[in-house]
Amino acid sequence: MADDIAVTADRTEGPVHVTGTDHVTAIGSNPVDTVAFYRGLLGMPLVLRQPNLDRPEVEHLFFDVGDGRLLTFFVDADRETDETPVDPDVGGVHHLAFRIDADRVGEVKRGLDDTDHRYSEFDRGAFYSLYTRDPNGLTVELVADKFAVPDDRRGEVLALAHRKRVADDATHVETAHLRAAIEALGLPVERNDVPDAPSGRGV
Repeated sequence: MADDIAVTADRTEGPVHVTGTDHVTAIGSNPVDTVAFYRGLLGMPLVLRQPNLDRPEVEHLFFDVGDGRLLTFFVDADRETDETPVDPDVGGVHHLAFRIDADRVGEVKRGLDDTDHRYSEFDRGAFYSLYTRDPNGLTVELVADKFAVPDDRRGEVLALAHRKRVADDATHVETAHLRAAIEALGLPVERNDVPDAPSGRGV
């Protein structure tokens, strides 16, 4: 790991200055299976459906992930679903991560069980995660925050938690680093009730 790469929540002097995520686009199989998973299971409204403007024979599906940001898929009715786990190369998508309400973790797990979606759960230090797969083998992570942190302060909290991790010579951010960062920034420490879970590998 290159030690000279700064970790900070400060905005840079780069020439573009993005203001947020608009959408991420992935390659899906067919519209039926894609809509069944992302709308039917994850609850994302399908808000736009139209031909891909670059390849009109392919359909473009737009899902609202819940905060006004979009997840889109290029799909084709003739493509078969293949649940073989994706092993991406450089430039590929490793996984998609979505937030869930911390107080709904139990309900989410029951929903995955009831629909026969295998999952694993882990304590990732900075947050709690459930991992499952979509119909095309793409790993989907469902994240519950351990603490209630305002969205506009999230990067600041993580950057300070990182510095505390480095000072402790810890391999990853732990709950204590996160709590200490929140306290140091003068934010209320509101711990969410997420389950205890092991550290380890996801599905």
